[in-house]
Amino acid sequence: MHSPTLIILAALLSVLVTVVLFAVWCFNRQIPGLRVWVLAFVSSSVFSASLLARDWVPVAVSVFVAQVSVSLTGYLCWMGSRAYMGRSPPPHGVAALALAGLTAAALYFTVERNDPGVRFMLLGLMTGVCFILTARTLAHGGFHRVPARYLLAGIVGGHGVFVLIRPLAFALVLPQPPVEGALLSALSYIVVLEATGALVLIGFGAVMLTNEFITNELRHLAEVDPLTNVFNRRAFLTLLDKAISSAQRTGQPLPVLVLDVDHFKQVNDSHGHQCGDEVLRHFVRVAQRCLRKEDAMGRLGGEEFGIFLPNADGAGALAVAERLRALVENTPVRAGAVALLRVTVSIGVTLAGPADAPDTALQRADEAMYLAKQRGRNRVEMSATAPAKPAVGLSAAA
Repeated sequence: MHSPTLIILAALLSVLVTVVLFAVWCFNRQIPGLRVWVLAFVSSSVFSASLLARDWVPVAVSVFVAQVSVSLTGYLCWMGSRAYMGRSPPPHGVAALALAGLTAAALYFTVERNDPGVRFMLLGLMTGVCFILTARTLAHGGFHRVPARYLLAGIVGGHGVFVLIRPLAFALVLPQPPVEGALLSALSYIVVLEATGALVLIGFGAVMLTNEFITNELRHLAEVDPLTNVFNRRAFLTLLDKAISSAQRTGQPLPVLVLDVDHFKQVNDSHGHQCGDEVLRHFVRVAQRCLRKEDAMGRLGGEEFGIFLPNADGAGALAVAERLRALVENTPVRAGAVALLRVTVSIGVTLAGPADAPDTALQRADEAMYLAKQRGRNRVEMSATAPAKPAVGLSAAA
């Protein structure tokens, strides 16, 4: 198979992958970075087309299009990866200066001093660096949790390293400065085949990232309350069950809190449900300021929430609950036409023991929370410690 046939194959595959990614993007426009990845493959297709047309256009034009399209391919891949990972865009000004400098140098070694070897090195300089930066951007989150990112990072990073070292490799193989035709012939099999394989694998990796994003979104919808963005009841109970099992292994009871916004029905009746929704979101934001990263919060229903505090004791749980109660009381919410609306919260605290089921622990904390309401609201009450062995009835609230 000769070089033109390889280039035609690469061009066809580039166009095919671009069309597939464009179709995927059309149906999944909410996926961050996917549009930029499509543009990267468009740029790659332009480069393939420039190789096919190089015999019919001036050399300077061909070099210009090739340098710009290849550099943009790498840069757009880096942009897409940063968008996917929720990071700010790379510095466009620096990239523009680098692209202008590389393009000017490539044209100099075409028009003033014809040196295909230097042009070949310049061609892969920016894109190789950008591919390595893309790999570094994607390789986060843990392989067992997000393997698609690491697989694509390996492919992109390996391709970036190959792009950077291939001029040196061919300089060792071809110690004498070759004429342009000889250079293209020598590179046709290795460079074009590697680029074609990398193109297909990177496109496949972009599709895997699309699947990863959709899967995470579905998991988020299944586990997270859409209004407050904390765990829903089912997910919270699952996590609570695991936390109780973990606490059992360490011999430590697990503090569990149930919280209820006071007079929430009056807020809805007086100010409307939109104001009520904003009160709940505000309450969650305030509560999370009192929690550690390992603490978990969930919406149990309506205006009632649950929290558990791993690696904490009863005194620590009471301190957190009191700090949370005071912070909610002293942080009014601005909602709609209401200038400032003060809300309070009643909190029940219990210690989940090794024999407790999640529902049992929550019910005991719920009883303590209702006791707080009976005693005037805007206060913290703690139930009796969980029994060491399963009991027939619930512990009485103290």
